[in-house]
Amino acid sequence: MKPSTLKALTILSSMLISPITWADKDTPEVSDPVKSGEYIFNMGGCSSCHTAKEGKALAGGLAMETPFGVFYTPNITPDKETGIGDWSDEDFIRAMTKGEAPDGSHYYPTFPYTSYSKMSRHDLLALKDYLNQQTPVVSENRPHDLSFPFNLRSLMGFWKMVNFDETPFVPDKDKSQVWNRGAYIVNGPGHCGECHSPRNLIGGVKSEEALAGNLEGPEGEKVPGLTMAKENRVSQWSDEDLLFSIQIGMTPDGDFLGGSMGHVIENSTGKLSQEDLKAIIEYLRDSES
Repeated sequence: MKPSTLKALTILSSMLISPITWADKDTPEVSDPVKSGEYIFNMGGCSSCHTAKEGKALAGGLAMETPFGVFYTPNITPDKETGIGDWSDEDFIRAMTKGEAPDGSHYYPTFPYTSYSKMSRHDLLALKDYLNQQTPVVSENRPHDLSFPFNLRSLMGFWKMVNFDETPFVPDKDKSQVWNRGAYIVNGPGHCGECHSPRNLIGGVKSEEALAGNLEGPEGEKVPGLTMAKENRVSQWSDEDLLFSIQIGMTPDGDFLGGSMGHVIENSTGKLSQEDLKAIIEYLRDSES
């Protein structure tokens, strides 16, 4: 039996003993920025991309194969020479919300600043506080291996003009607080649309088809849609089914989600509070297209 399956069955057995409710778990204290930052870190699933297989935590080097070439994730440990330890708060905010490095160069959108731009400054600085407390690792970032013309980073300025909406998240006054919390998580730190939405020919997310599914997801995987359109299987699932799927990876038919979603559950959604999982589900329930 695979370790991931055994872990999921262990969690499942405990749930069967104690029936599932929507009761909230303890949430991080706002007064503790590092604790809050750890929760935001998990919400974003940062370790999934910034820790290579057999590599040191957050030292980068994970290869991400795309139609445009291979991207290698960077070192985000607080090492001052090869990581982000020498970044100011404004350097970090600009990277996360503008997609710009401290030297002014553009980041490629495999780093999902297109979603992180929706995050609050408070959450971003809490995340930085948490990252600053991690173990520094000396590890030079590996250059991307991209085909022409995508290897010309300067062209990203034009890409942003077409594909990047840096407008921060604004709550919908006509929706509940829970719905707005779910919208913030899904479209901001959770960056769900980056994988669950189709992309155009130059790699931009098709905003008009947000969360509709992606036939060419990470590593060539087919990523299912998350809207309540009848062709998406999640539209047939109960709230409890959805909870099981994003908390432990179990589907209504008893199967377990794998691939990239397995990493998401292990490093992100499986670590979120019941309150936030409920908010995600309420938001997704309201997405019909």
